[in-house]
Amino acid sequence: MQNSLSTPYLPKINRIMLKFDHVSKRYPDAGDALLDVTFHLQRGEFAFLTGHSGAGKSTLLKLIAVMERCSRGQVLLDGQNLNKASDRQIPYIRRKLGLIFQDYKLLQDRTVFDNVALPLVVAGYSHFDIGRRVRAALDKVGLLGKEKKLPQTLSGGEQQRVGIARAVINKPPLILADEPTGNLDPELSSEIMKLFEDFQQVGVTVLIATHDIALVERMGHRVLQLDHGRLVAS
Repeated sequence: MQNSLSTPYLPKINRIMLKFDHVSKRYPDAGDALLDVTFHLQRGEFAFLTGHSGAGKSTLLKLIAVMERCSRGQVLLDGQNLNKASDRQIPYIRRKLGLIFQDYKLLQDRTVFDNVALPLVVAGYSHFDIGRRVRAALDKVGLLGKEKKLPQTLSGGEQQRVGIARAVINKPPLILADEPTGNLDPELSSEIMKLFEDFQQVGVTVLIATHDIALVERMGHRVLQLDHGRLVAS
């Protein structure tokens, strides 16, 4: 019989990155934004979140980022119940997320380098590590050499790439993007989506909220469709 002491301990890896378990969200003045939503995303899965304006897409993303708490049910990120997370835990939870927005949310008075470096500065990385990782992230999104530029001197597509570099600088296991191509033409949209697919290929889970049905159909990934707060297709 094999000696159990000779076998190294291998930690169990949770294959489910994100799980919504009968989640509802009610606002006192606006009613139900989400109703009994249940789904899960495996590690390394790529999915689109679609639905009409007001369907609940942004609310769903806010629950994952712990900007809101659900009214019923539970949201689990990498096995952690976000409803039970303390305020002190929230910054550490958000380090598992790469957040990307339609309006970029860049600091216009800071250089490209400073914008991308911000999460590392907050996390207390050394100057050496910050420089190395910022250059690697900018190289990944095709902006190496533009570190000293200000955001307003860049095109819309380039600003979105800066936002993506900032979102992935901490190597998060989950990327959340809210209408990341809403201000871009079809060619630039395809380039941005190719970047997201590149991240998926190295094991990152990707969830993108969009109303661009043509883009969704062209990409061919899983679709989570919301209608008045209910998940009607997955």
